[in-house]
Amino acid sequence: MKYSEDPNRQYHIQTAPGEVGEYVILPGDPKRCEKIARYFDDPVLIADSREFVTYTGTLDGVKVSVTSTGIGGPSASIAMEELVKCGARTFVRIGTCGGMQTDVKSGDIVIATGAIRMEGTTKEYAPIEFPAVPDLTVTNALVSAAKKSGHAWHAGVVQCKDAFYGQHNPELMPASYELENKWQAWLRMGALASEMESAALFIVGAFLRVRVGSLFLVMANQEREKAGLENPVVHDTDAAVRIAVEAVRELIRSDAS
Repeated sequence: MKYSEDPNRQYHIQTAPGEVGEYVILPGDPKRCEKIARYFDDPVLIADSREFVTYTGTLDGVKVSVTSTGIGGPSASIAMEELVKCGARTFVRIGTCGGMQTDVKSGDIVIATGAIRMEGTTKEYAPIEFPAVPDLTVTNALVSAAKKSGHAWHAGVVQCKDAFYGQHNPELMPASYELENKWQAWLRMGALASEMESAALFIVGAFLRVRVGSLFLVMANQEREKAGLENPVVHDTDAAVRIAVEAVRELIRSDAS
């Protein structure tokens, strides 16, 4: 069934086939799209609908796009479903996260090698036993770009949740017993950071047979705060953006060869 007033356009993101590239960068915040698009050659605003803003340009002569997904798994999964219908095949999620291990500091970059499915979206795609893991080729490109950047980075498992304040104020929640106990389990298992979209994108990507990877700027780390360690809040995502763009360039080169 077509819900869009224009049947050629996707209902939520309002893009049409031919308007997006095979390679798409996925920030959460719509305001980041224009900043990311500045790294493209000849970027053009394609659509601005709800939380979904899309620009398309080129990198090294290849069409690429950036589309915002909003906050959380539901809107991220919608964006990916509709972008794939428009021809996208490789996705790099760029966002922010909260560090969990005390060596993961504000301003560092985290690259996800897997995601804990402590959210609701993926349960409507796959049984909980199916792991949420990124594409290896995309992840390797992100690691390579991070190494070249000289920026501090980490690679490992991230935790995905639906309730931002459930993470930051679990003791106030009626389900505090579960939130606090599981948080300790994730820490003991070495989870690096907490965010909200990767699990959904990895699972939906697996279902749709497309490539997905993700990286994040660490804004702060509540475990460092608890331990009395230095913990400034960092907002500048430019290093993460540059790593994401370089990773897309690497993927373009490797795919062409």
